[in-house]
Amino acid sequence: MTTSPQPSIILTRLDVQRLEQLIESLDDSLPGVVALQEELDRAESVVGHTEVPAGVVTMNSRVHCREQGSGKDYHLTLVYPKDANADEGKISILAPVGSALLGLQVGQHINWPAPGGKTLKLELLEVEYQPEAAGNYDL
Repeated sequence: MTTSPQPSIILTRLDVQRLEQLIESLDDSLPGVVALQEELDRAESVVGHTEVPAGVVTMNSRVHCREQGSGKDYHLTLVYPKDANADEGKISILAPVGSALLGLQVGQHINWPAPGGKTLKLELLEVEYQPEAAGNYDL
C-alpha cells in the first residue's frame, strides 16, 4: 500500500511547548502519543504565536474540512484531550485526525483512518477560527 506524502506543517512555539508537556505527562506507549510526537518532529517551521498565518490549524482552531470521496463536510475543533467531545465536533489532538490536522494549511489534504480500515481523504477548506488570529494566546 502506498501512502501519499504528508503535507508540510507550521506550528507555533507555544503549541509545541504545551504539547510536549502533554506528551511527557502521558504513557508514551499510547498510539496517539507516538503519532503526536511524530507530527511535532516533522514540523517544517515553528513560529511565534503572532507570526502564524491565519490559514494554519493551531490548537483550539475550528476548521471546515471536506471528505473527498463523499463530499461530506466536517466542522471540527482541535482540542486537548480533556476538552474532547465528539458530539460537539471537538477532536482530541491524540486522535489520528487530530494530530494530522495540527499545522495543516488551507488547501492541504490529510488521510483520515476511519473505522473499518478505510482511509478517508480530507481537504482543509477553511480555518473558521484560530485563537492566534483572534488574539487569544492563552487558550
